[in-house]
Amino acid sequence: MSKPLTLTVNGRDHDLDVSGTTPLLDVLRNSLGLKGSRYGCGLEQCGACMVLIDGAAEYSCSREVGTLAGYSITTVEGLGTMEALHPLQQAFLDEQAGQCGYCLSGILIAAKAFLDRNPDPTRAEVAAALDRNLCRCGSHPRILRAVLRAAAVMRRQVA
Repeated sequence: MSKPLTLTVNGRDHDLDVSGTTPLLDVLRNSLGLKGSRYGCGLEQCGACMVLIDGAAEYSCSREVGTLAGYSITTVEGLGTMEALHPLQQAFLDEQAGQCGYCLSGILIAAKAFLDRNPDPTRAEVAAALDRNLCRCGSHPRILRAVLRAAAVMRRQVA
């Protein structure tokens, strides 16, 4: 049985009539039309579905929406706009960090959460932070360069 609930996604409140046990990923993609978060494994193993929940990178494939009232959810669509990309998005383009791109939304989200905690990381720290995200294309060196590039840009913006 469903009961109305309100989710705050990308800074906007959305009133939804869905079961509280519905996975957040399903609500994002099917109810809100936010297709950036992807279904990969459904088992919290690949990271393609990651979103920020109050600033922490979390799997959305298994998180029930009924547990999220009062939380702020950010999807990859909420990081930047077409007119003003987030530094991570721009760095991924500049470094040509994606091939197929299926994993990139989750990686961008994980990188954002990480850089918010550690604005001046080493390459090894970036690699460890992205350990929960799988990329089958072999773009790992470019992904690491992109995150380090974005970190440098973000530090300059703060200074």
